Amino acid sequence: MSAVAADDRPFDFTPVRTSDLPLTPTRDRNIAATAWTQAPSELLGLGEPLGISAEATAYKRRIGYWLLWRAGPARGPALYLAIDSRDLNRSHLFELTASGEHTGTGPSGAVHTRFRAWKEDLLGR
Repeated sequence: MSAVAADDRPFDFTPVRTSDLPLTPTRDRNIAATAWTQAPSELLGLGEPLGISAEATAYKRRIGYWLLWRAGPARGPALYLAIDSRDLNRSHLFELTASGEHTGTGPSGAVHTRFRAWKEDLLGR
């Protein structure tokens, strides 16, 4: 099966546990936040500021032990939430704004304006 553009992938609402979330991105579908049986309330409300429901908030991938979710289109405006798979109450937010003013705080406490730098912080780099 060929890859489908991230924003065009259909949502999969099949229940999934934390241990079943894939390491790498799914190329044929988006796993909905509401499908994750252990989803914290912070994730279920992630898209509210953008008018995006939990049903349209998508799992993206694992980054180390972090679970990466996105509410909004790939190019923004969007909110990314990285949730610690070892402690589901620990998370970090990164915002992609329509104006290009991106920001997020990583586990180190550093504030990042580049998405890549934020992801590297998740890995402890």
